[in-house]
Amino acid sequence: MLIVLHEAGHFFAAKAVGMRVERFSLFFPPTIARVRRGETEYAIGAIPAGGYVKITGMSPEELADLDPELAKRAYYAQKPWKRIVVILAGPGMNLLIAFVIFAAVLWSGSLGGANTIGNLAPQVTTLVAGTTVDELVSGEPAFGKLQLNDRIVTVDGHKATGSVVINTIVHDACAGAAVQGCRAAKPVVFVVKHGGTERTVSIYPRYERQSGRMMVGIVLAQARPFGLLGALGAAAATMWSITESTVGGLAHAVTSSKVRSHLHSIVGIAQVTEQAVAAGPVYGFVILGLVSMVLAVINLFPFLPLDGGHVLWSVAEKLRGGRVSTQAMWRFSSVGIVLLVFLVVNGISNDVSRLSGG
Repeated sequence: MLIVLHEAGHFFAAKAVGMRVERFSLFFPPTIARVRRGETEYAIGAIPAGGYVKITGMSPEELADLDPELAKRAYYAQKPWKRIVVILAGPGMNLLIAFVIFAAVLWSGSLGGANTIGNLAPQVTTLVAGTTVDELVSGEPAFGKLQLNDRIVTVDGHKATGSVVINTIVHDACAGAAVQGCRAAKPVVFVVKHGGTERTVSIYPRYERQSGRMMVGIVLAQARPFGLLGALGAAAATMWSITESTVGGLAHAVTSSKVRSHLHSIVGIAQVTEQAVAAGPVYGFVILGLVSMVLAVINLFPFLPLDGGHVLWSVAEKLRGGRVSTQAMWRFSSVGIVLLVFLVVNGISNDVSRLSGG
């Protein structure tokens, strides 16, 4: 779906600036189904490895063999700015998808969505102290008594807020001297609600020497409330953070075998996405936004046949006032292509190893 929308960006932009689009294909040949509407053929291929839009004259060498009327509407017969618009429309569509998804999830106030986005972009504050149990620390007093997603209604008879819960716990005192692990003289009484059912739980806090306070071993969080403009700003910040981590991660992967061991191919991405969707629709949407974002970023790398390569050479042509030879373009791009293939092969190898239990 993301690839179809990516190609749709190229398709509609090409039509808008007057280029001739020969084919819009889901998947790659051999073609198993096709229909023609006007000058464009819409097709489905047999190899499910993406899709493509074929615009007349995507190579300068094609222009000489084209009918003069068709050549006028060929890709390389257009001004560089038109070519750049058409090429950027593809990754631009993916960026728009990610932006809308991230903003919608943050605006919705979903705790799971906010937590997931916060994990993807730690610089963006998506959670604030609340009354919902977001994490339980194994071995601590609350473990086994409270459950994840319990909402604390009252604490020691007082209406619960994030600060009230924390203050009630930390102001308890040990029966004797405050030493590591000493138990409070009296329990904290929680009334919690989970799935519409309320229950009362008594928990004795313990003293934690490192923090210097009483604790029960819970992390309370709620989604930070975002207005529409705030959600849009946080979504943009999330996208910038993902861009930095993607580019930085791939750069480190070239030189670090440890980083390369964490790479995924489409197989691993499919597994992660399946797990996210199983956890709930909001998690699935966030992962969809992440994959769309990464697809856009990688496509903008300045190497042919990626979109960024086409943009680079259109800009170069504009600056030098003349065409750049196809041989020069591909010679420059060959280094990037080899590196990308190297990383893709690593990702596939990692996923095969995981699937085989290696």
